[in-house]
Amino acid sequence: MRWHIPAAEYSWTAVRAQGAGGQNVNKVSSAVHLRFDIRASSLPEDLKQRLLVWHDHRITLDGVVIIKAQAHRTQEQNLQDAVARLHALVAHAGHVPKARKATRPTLASRQRRVETKKRTAATKALRGKVQLG
Repeated sequence: MRWHIPAAEYSWTAVRAQGAGGQNVNKVSSAVHLRFDIRASSLPEDLKQRLLVWHDHRITLDGVVIIKAQAHRTQEQNLQDAVARLHALVAHAGHVPKARKATRPTLASRQRRVETKKRTAATKALRGKVQLG
């Protein structure tokens, strides 16, 4: 299921990117810090709770998601990348795994297991020391 996060619910600031670069890198703020407050968002309550208890380094103790995007050369591309990563984070948290039903092994599978164990035991019994004399 896809949740739409309105642009008004997250804020972003332009910062200088880290790493090597030319003379222009010290003047241009092309990296983006995106902030998204989980508690103040319009997401469903169960999804908010799953996000808040999730142990992810991008989620602060106050419930704010901080994503830094600096892979691209332009601010617009970095903003699009940060928003896409926010959507991916929410979609990943929104996936609820199906509950596992406990089952019992079938009679045939138990019999196959015992037969295999007997064959292995018989093979290993032949590996004993040889009696001379």
